[in-house]
Amino acid sequence: MKTALITGCSSGYGLETARHFHAQGWNVIATMRTPREDILPRSERLRVLALDVTKPESIAAALDAAGSIDVLVNNAGIGVVGAFEATSMATVREVFETNTFGVMAMTQAVLPPFRARKSGVVVNVTSSATLARMPLAAAYTASKAAIEGFTGSLAFELEAFNIRAKLVEPGYAPTTSFASNGGHRMEGLIPEAYQAFAKPIFEAYAKPSAVTKESDVAEAVWRAANDTTGQLRFPAGADALALAQSR
Repeated sequence: MKTALITGCSSGYGLETARHFHAQGWNVIATMRTPREDILPRSERLRVLALDVTKPESIAAALDAAGSIDVLVNNAGIGVVGAFEATSMATVREVFETNTFGVMAMTQAVLPPFRARKSGVVVNVTSSATLARMPLAAAYTASKAAIEGFTGSLAFELEAFNIRAKLVEPGYAPTTSFASNGGHRMEGLIPEAYQAFAKPIFEAYAKPSAVTKESDVAEAVWRAANDTTGQLRFPAGADALALAQSR
């Protein structure tokens, strides 16, 4: 029976992905900064561990407690929407610490055991913002685009060790906790000079023509984790698929 460790499972894509892998009969290690066992099924095949991907000691402790895993799903992420001009470099660094460096740190930590047994899969969840221009999301897009390049190179680098690296690219999902998790970072990020530009964009976000469901992402992660071909990218959701095809 295989084991998946999934980061960012307190809500949204991570929570649904943990439920999906468990439903498929896998052992699941659901990690989150503040553990909550009440949101997941009670099962001998499912454990909840504390993990902050920005802290090396937290990564080491979680992986030590987890034991052997077959798949790492790097899902934990934070969002920020606003004019880049008004976004402090402290906020930019905070976004990169989780979305980029946290993914890299988690990946680097699991590679030695994966390489030793010549098997393992790393699935990195990015965003459809990397597939098409998304206004008022420059810092967020940059943090995710970095992981796109990282994963593509990594897949090539690890092929000789029978380790696979995959990308899942979710589309727009207004029901996720993107805004609630990043709300405190967005205060004051639409200054007066950008109000007229931002208004129709936020109106479009409020009434999207297509949305990505959490189950779409969970299923895409599942496909990526089990894929044995050379496919790198797995768009998730009708809008992400359309963007990927047009690209």
